[in-house]
Amino acid sequence: MIDERNTFGQVKRRDSRLQTLTTLAASNYLLTFLAAVLILYFGRTLFIPLSFSLLISLVLYPFCKWLENKGIPRSLSIAIGLISFSVLIISIIMLLVQQFILFTKEWPALQQKLTHVIDSTRSHIDQFYPDNSLGETGFLETIMQYGYDHVLPAIPEALYVSSISAVLLVLIPVYVALILFYRDILVQFLFSIIRSSRHHYVRNILPGVITTYYSFIKGMALVYLIVAVLNTSGLAIIGIPNPIFFGFIASILTFIPYVGITIGALLPIAVAWLKYDSVLYPIGVVIVFTVVQILEANLIFPIVVSKKLKINALVAIIVIIAGGIIWGASGMILFLPFVAILKLVADQMKETEPISILLGGS
Repeated sequence: MIDERNTFGQVKRRDSRLQTLTTLAASNYLLTFLAAVLILYFGRTLFIPLSFSLLISLVLYPFCKWLENKGIPRSLSIAIGLISFSVLIISIIMLLVQQFILFTKEWPALQQKLTHVIDSTRSHIDQFYPDNSLGETGFLETIMQYGYDHVLPAIPEALYVSSISAVLLVLIPVYVALILFYRDILVQFLFSIIRSSRHHYVRNILPGVITTYYSFIKGMALVYLIVAVLNTSGLAIIGIPNPIFFGFIASILTFIPYVGITIGALLPIAVAWLKYDSVLYPIGVVIVFTVVQILEANLIFPIVVSKKLKINALVAIIVIIAGGIIWGASGMILFLPFVAILKLVADQMKETEPISILLGGS
């Protein structure tokens, strides 16, 4: 009986110590997570351009390395890569700007139709509110008062944020060039902070991560291009004005699972309804985007990119929202690629297999 009591007491003490250690470990993980979030939030002015630069560097590295293998000096290879990338981005922006200018030419007619709709809605409201509290004068006064109270005070802050963003935009190519030029030093630093017993992980994982991520970005660019062409073709067939603008915008927004395509469809649906005064055209827009989304998810993406880097929709939406909370619009763009890189690393390490399972798709 005494032995049984002693054994029971030892087991109970051991379970208590184990529970205490588990609680301490959970507390440490939680504190580390909160500290990381605070550092990312308060250091966003530094980390956002660095993050964009790091991702661009991963994309440009294989091309720059190929040029260096051809005998071109590293500095010149980096310059050629940056110029090529900048020309591509500027061309896409110019195309969207041109299409937006064409869209603005359609705006007077749409504005007239929208004004008619608003007047018609106001007249129906006045039938239920005879005091005319929502009449034209009150409506305009409300808008003006709202602008005075909220819009005007925000203008100085918007100008300040725009100036900071312009400076950061100039810093990004500088960061990219320096990261690519000093990449050997960065790799040596990575080896120095990791235990020697784990150096083989870096040697095996780092080249694979860079190559796979580069292929993933190329594949995603091709997917966005195909989706944009399909969106544009479908909108042009049913007669929606400025199909290139709406098609490309909707294609870019597809990086947000399910929600992005819905947001991208709202504007062409509204334009179709205002321009043609028929429910058939908005329905046609919905059909076009639905068909393209089904093709993208079940045919285009699996063939072009494969599912190796596909993040499941739940994790993707949570990551995008978290990125928006911490870094705003930049976080919504940046956090998902970094989670994809995390999945790449987790795929190649036995210890992180649970993370790979959690992040992966079906």
